[in-house]
This record gives sequence, structure tokens and C-alpha cells, in this order.
Amino acid sequence: MQRPLPSGKPLFELQQEDDNTLTVVLHGRADITTAPTLIRQLPASVPSDQRIQQLKVDFAHVTQFDDYGAMVVLRLVQMLQLNHDQLSFVNLAADHEKTLALVDFGQPDCRIPSHKSGNLIIQLGDATISIFRGGAFFIEFIGAMVFSLVRVFRRPRSFRAGDTIAYMKTTGVDALPVVGLITFLLGLIMAFMSSLQLSQFGANLYVASLVSLAMVSELGPIMTAIVVAGRSGSAYAAEISTMKISEEIDALVVMGFDPNVFLVLPRVVAAMVVVPLLTVFASIFAVAGGLVIGVLMLNLSPGAYINQSLDALSLFEVMWGLSKSVVFALLIALTGCFRGMQARGGAAAVGSAATSAVVTSIFLIILFDSVFAVIRSYW
Repeated sequence: MQRPLPSGKPLFELQQEDDNTLTVVLHGRADITTAPTLIRQLPASVPSDQRIQQLKVDFAHVTQFDDYGAMVVLRLVQMLQLNHDQLSFVNLAADHEKTLALVDFGQPDCRIPSHKSGNLIIQLGDATISIFRGGAFFIEFIGAMVFSLVRVFRRPRSFRAGDTIAYMKTTGVDALPVVGLITFLLGLIMAFMSSLQLSQFGANLYVASLVSLAMVSELGPIMTAIVVAGRSGSAYAAEISTMKISEEIDALVVMGFDPNVFLVLPRVVAAMVVVPLLTVFASIFAVAGGLVIGVLMLNLSPGAYINQSLDALSLFEVMWGLSKSVVFALLIALTGCFRGMQARGGAAAVGSAATSAVVTSIFLIILFDSVFAVIRSYW
């Protein structure tokens, strides 16, 4: 029994050998151009009064076939409520077989199989193994970075200065408005809150000393690093993880490029150059925020406030804050690149890498700031 389309050039015909077996012969194109028509008319042409136990799809007359054509077959299988054992293909070409392999015809409802989590011991073991694997990958990453640095020192021309300048712009110049606004407001808040206490003792002038010391040596580097980690650290991880998943990094290796020299070193150098500069601007904006409170609420002159701020600062305080910002920049860049290189899987891995880079960077920033505080206390 044949059932061609009632009008126009037939896209398919149905051949029913017996009451339980149905053969669908596709004609011409079974791709994105004809899929809407096939999905609408093919199920409607199947006899509804008979229970089909076996479905055959004949590809002898197919000229074009893609994943949309495969979804047409899947829709028919779903409607007939068949499984993989009840479906067969006839006259199947090699490229058609590759396309059909993308669809799982064994699950008519196309539901994602639920993942059954193991017990607590299994989860703990998986987490422990994952930590050790991450540690081994981190050691491998650091070792590759060291070899890349040696290679760059031997061949300075291999260093990509143009990419470094571009990353300096995105990491430093583009982040300046956000850093400036945040630190300005932070300096303003610190000056306001400290003035509520110091004004009781007539020590309004020392508000300037408190704001300048706190921002230059502690809060300025930390706030700048957190902003850079949220902006640039996540961007580093997302960009590199996307290249990793799409196998662009593998292509670089095949072409003879060192991924660390090509991708990691420019980002690390750019961050280590611009983050200390951002920290300087952050301190200036914070002092400016305290100056607003000092002039408007404490009746201090701008000259007196600035002179008190400069008197409270020393070269050691400035260099201490800048040295911490260099270390923070190194942590942010390495963490972002490391999480990007570590990415595995599909599109969800990009978001996971970016999130993990930000969280890890902020944790390391606070941890190393605590280490700096301990070192300074025993200096």
C-alpha cells in the first residue's frame, strides 16, 4: 500500500507490508527546508486504526539529510510509541548514519535520564579524587608556565606585546570607572562613620589620616582586586574555557603554538601592570570621597585635609599596598586562566569556570591579605 502526498512532489510514501510493519520511503530532501512539512503531514498519514509494531525508514531516494530530518524520524517514533529494537533503516549512507547517531531513538520521550547520586561515602570519595586531580593539573599548569617563561626569555620576540596591550585596556582602563566609583563611595562612608566618633573628641582632622591609611595599605588593594576578579578574572576563564571546549587550544598546539605564551602570559603580564595602577587611582578616589565629608560636614578646608592625608602616609605604606596589589593581580590572572584550561564538557562548563574563577580568586585574595597582615605584624 502506497500513500503519497495528495498534491505536489511527494516527500515520502508509506508502504505497509502487513498489519504490524510500516515502511516510510523518504524522497528528495529531508532537512531543515522540508522538516516542518514532514512533521505536519507524515504522522497524519499513518493509519490510526492499526497498531504498528515495526517501523522501517528507507533512505534510497534521499538526496539531502541533516539533524532536522533525524528529528522527523524521532517524532514519528514517538507518535508510534516504538523503541530502538522496533526501528530499522534501509539503504542507509555513511553520512546519514552519522547524523542519525546524534539522536537516541531508544527514549521516546527524550527525557534527560536522572542522575542517581551515591551515598555520602561515594560522594566524599568523588570529591577527594576531584581535589587530587585538580591539584595535579595545577602543578602541571604551573610547570608549563615556568617553561613558557624560560622560552620567552630566550626568545623575547615570541611574547605577544600587542595582545598584552589589549588586555591592559580591558583589564585596567575599562575597569577604572567602576573602581573609582566604588572606592569613592567607600572613602565617603569611612569618613562619615569615623567622624561620628572622632567629632566627640574634637579630632575631626584625624578623619583624613584614618581614611588615607586604611585605603592605601588595606582596603584599596583589596577592593580593586575584588572588582578586577569579578570583571577580568571571570572573563579570562570564560574566554579560555570556550576555546578549550571548542578545541581551539588543541588547534593551537597542532599548529605549533604554545597556549601559555599565546593565551596566559599576556593576561598575567597585563594584570600585573594595570592592577597596581588601578590601586593608586582607587586610593586617590577614596581620599576624594573622604574630602567631601571633611569639607561639607567637618568644616575642614581642602588644604588642611590633603596635608593631613599626606602627613599620615609614608613611602612604606604606599609600597606595601602596591606590593599586595601585584600579588593579587598574579593570583587573579593565574586563577582565571587555570580554571579556563581546566574546563571540560559543554556550554555549562563555561559558566562553571567563570564562577569558580571569581570565587577562588576572592578566597585567595583574602587569604593572602591575611598572610600579609601576619608578616607585617612580625616585620
